Amino acid sequence: MTFNRRDLLKGGAAVSLVAGLPRLAMAQGALAPQPGAWREFQIVTRLEIENAKGKTQAWIPVPSVNEKDWFTSSPSQWMTNGKAALRHDPKYGAGMVHAQWGDDQTAPVIEVISVVKVQDRAIDLSKPGKMAALSAAERKLYTGSTELIPTDGIVKETADKIVKGAGTDLEKARTIYEWVVENTFRDAKVRGCGIGDIASMLKSGNLGGKCADINALYVGLARAADLPARDVYGLRIAPSKFGYKSLGAGSAVISKAQHCRSEVYLAGFGWVPVDPADVRKVALEEPPANLQLDDPKVVAARNALFGSWETNWLAYNFAHDIALPGTNGPKLGFLMYPQAETASMRLDCLDPDTFKYTITSKELTAR
Repeated sequence: MTFNRRDLLKGGAAVSLVAGLPRLAMAQGALAPQPGAWREFQIVTRLEIENAKGKTQAWIPVPSVNEKDWFTSSPSQWMTNGKAALRHDPKYGAGMVHAQWGDDQTAPVIEVISVVKVQDRAIDLSKPGKMAALSAAERKLYTGSTELIPTDGIVKETADKIVKGAGTDLEKARTIYEWVVENTFRDAKVRGCGIGDIASMLKSGNLGGKCADINALYVGLARAADLPARDVYGLRIAPSKFGYKSLGAGSAVISKAQHCRSEVYLAGFGWVPVDPADVRKVALEEPPANLQLDDPKVVAARNALFGSWETNWLAYNFAHDIALPGTNGPKLGFLMYPQAETASMRLDCLDPDTFKYTITSKELTAR
């Protein structure tokens, strides 16, 4: 797969274009998140496995991120007709409730209750401050490769071409963001949130996907350009207060509202929220649908989603390549959906006929 000069310059040209957009977005009153009042939500995940045979296990992700400026999570609680315990991935600290049922339990069930507090984020990228630098261990973790997000080969080659001529880390991060927005598309046919196999995307030239693909591409390209970056796996929990139907939960039932976001660490600013996948979601889904990149709704989203998030969303974890405790089954590229397996197989978390779960959200504080 090769990219011609015109394609690679799309991102750089877009940087100067988008620099002039803040006044347009603010004039429309659209998608301009700012820190304000904290909101509190209760999330209930109920999982049922019908006609279970033999030893059955489940792993339910729980919020395990605590960032004082925008997200806090309380210890989760659960009820089950089996045994359950809270476990954590040793590398990233991703939390999950691990439930187990004996051979005689043919109708396993577990209900997990989590409470989170959220606040919108907005980083003033014109005013760097005195943010603490990442530790050497954190920098190594968030610039390293994962199984699906390599930082060498075609990923490194592509990143080098994209950031050529960019001076500061902020310029590099923004140029990669604009390139990803320009060159990807949301593919409604992709199951779930996608896989995030970015080398295959670049080699094939098919840069379509969903959030776990598009935002993983951003993370991989940023890491390959020596910028610490990470995916944040989570779930939409409320409608967008800015009126974007595509960027919020449509009802109290949020079983299919999983969404991966991303962050890049920049000296003077700390972790900066980034979400090119949602720009592409707005373009595809926001009424009347199939909007062009110069549509005002897309322009406002594109401007906002480098440096800010509306936090009508919870963060589960930052984890990759997760070995689920208690099983020899395959690793997960990421943990954003409940998982389960019987004695004979790992169940398909996207198949409601064999694996039923319901996730609901309720706000506990007034808006």
